[in-house]
Amino acid sequence: MFRNQYDTDVTTWSPQGRLFQVEYAMEAVKQGSAAIGLRSNTHAVLACVNKANSELSSHQRKIFKVDDHIGVAIAGLTADGRVLSRYMRSECINYGYTYESPLPVGRLVVQLADKAQVCTQRSWKRPYGVGLLVAGLDESGPHLYYNCPSGNYFEYQAFAIGSRSQAAKTYLERKFENFPGSSRDELIKDALFAIRETLQGEKLTSTVCTVAVVGVGEAFNILDQETVQALINDFEISGEEGPATTGAAEEAAAAAAADQGGAAAEEEAAPMDI
Repeated sequence: MFRNQYDTDVTTWSPQGRLFQVEYAMEAVKQGSAAIGLRSNTHAVLACVNKANSELSSHQRKIFKVDDHIGVAIAGLTADGRVLSRYMRSECINYGYTYESPLPVGRLVVQLADKAQVCTQRSWKRPYGVGLLVAGLDESGPHLYYNCPSGNYFEYQAFAIGSRSQAAKTYLERKFENFPGSSRDELIKDALFAIRETLQGEKLTSTVCTVAVVGVGEAFNILDQETVQALINDFEISGEEGPATTGAAEEAAAAAAADQGGAAAEEEAAPMDI
């Protein structure tokens, strides 16, 4: 039996004015593996968690190169992410062929949002069940955008999506004021720290995360595993060591959980791992 009578197609509104199909697509983003983006005045970094269905299978790619100056990280349905990244790649090629210049990041994001929004107003379509973090560099500097399945888009200094992304957001909110002046390596370090926050105690290695960088004088590129592992070793974040604020934050969280009588613990257990 259906949960309700208003989720059979995307053009049926509930009495409360909600589109359940769109909300289901947004829930798919929340249940996907975590993806993180952050930017400075010169660089933008994307990072994501690699999660395989089993030990016998490989993981799905979560970061895609769109053009030399643009890349995306996805959370949600990987198949939808591949379709949208291929669309973005075609738009960049067409724009470059017509105008002989790189496509501005903001214009591409608007086109992507329009494409996603059409799927929320046609009964024979469904919303794309994927959220995209679009990082790029154009004449106005580095940019980081989040595209939602509803067709909304927002520009951020730093953002995280996917499963357990709230822990990464908390870390980014503490550090984001330092991001504009950060160097390339400092941005990567903060991205890896944020990724580790989403793992909930699991050891961070190059096999469970992917990192990509774009910036002034550097085309968009996905770092190989050896480079990422070397960075992890240099920053000493694969072991127990971490930022000085992590211990204080954990103590504060423990105190808050004790005051709430265990309700927070039940809420933390809610997200599913897919």
